[in-house]
Amino acid sequence: MVVLAVTWMAKVGREAEVVAIFEKLSAESRKEPGCLMYQVHKHKTDPRRFFVYEQYKDDAALEAHRTSPHFLQMAKKDLPKLGDRTEGHLFEPIG
Repeated sequence: MVVLAVTWMAKVGREAEVVAIFEKLSAESRKEPGCLMYQVHKHKTDPRRFFVYEQYKDDAALEAHRTSPHFLQMAKKDLPKLGDRTEGHLFEPIG
């Protein structure tokens, strides 16, 4: 399994648009055969901050996600107009 943890910061006043894109991106990503989990979280006290937790079967499944049409459109084109990816880390289970 491969885990990706990503933090996004929406531009001021663009939070609702970011939520809408993340809702669509989540729905499409969850349909991918190698996606085990795709969950977007909004910070409790900072409405501009988002945390994305993703689990994939393996590296190939993550690569399939990164090359999917929905990812290329929403994560690479649409979201960067509305905010910035501030962190992204890959993890793998230890046990």
